[in-house]
Amino acid sequence: MTRSPSLRVLMPQSAFVADAELLFTQHRQGVLRYLSRVVGRADAAQDLTQEVFLRVSRATVPETDSSGHRAWVFKIARNLALNHVRDDARRMESPTEVEAVQPATQEIGAAIREAIDALADVDRDVFLLRESAGLSYEEIAAACDLSVEAVRGRLRRVREELRHRLDAPMRTGRRGFVSLRGPDAGENT
Repeated sequence: MTRSPSLRVLMPQSAFVADAELLFTQHRQGVLRYLSRVVGRADAAQDLTQEVFLRVSRATVPETDSSGHRAWVFKIARNLALNHVRDDARRMESPTEVEAVQPATQEIGAAIREAIDALADVDRDVFLLRESAGLSYEEIAAACDLSVEAVRGRLRRVREELRHRLDAPMRTGRRGFVSLRGPDAGENT
């Protein structure tokens, strides 16, 4: 059934609630996984996921196929995540240095998070939408306002950059326990 914004007044609210509920059922896990990677905290990701679907329920669902709906939901999630990260950066105080020795898997996880956080916002979003949320190139292009070719190129560059950034931590991490503060921790490299 095709719905235009002008028909929304004439249609029962239950039809729009059904659309939102269907989108929630289909995309909640992927949105939560994506937001968890972007914001780094489960509680914030859950709050943002709720906000995504609150906005979905209040908006008119675009007339498109299921792939377009998925891209639309993730575009809302991406915008909320960008706002959240920006707002957190404004509130952030200087981070304290971690001097504890951690198991290699924890250090590798920290290195991965650090490498992803170091990416440009759009590159990080393109990467996480593909790897965490499983969106297609076309869906990512729609969610990020890019061409499919731009998505493909950004993913290639991001993967190369992450491979380069994670090469040393991956080799070090395989040997067991390592300290987050190496011998040159006080130097700027």
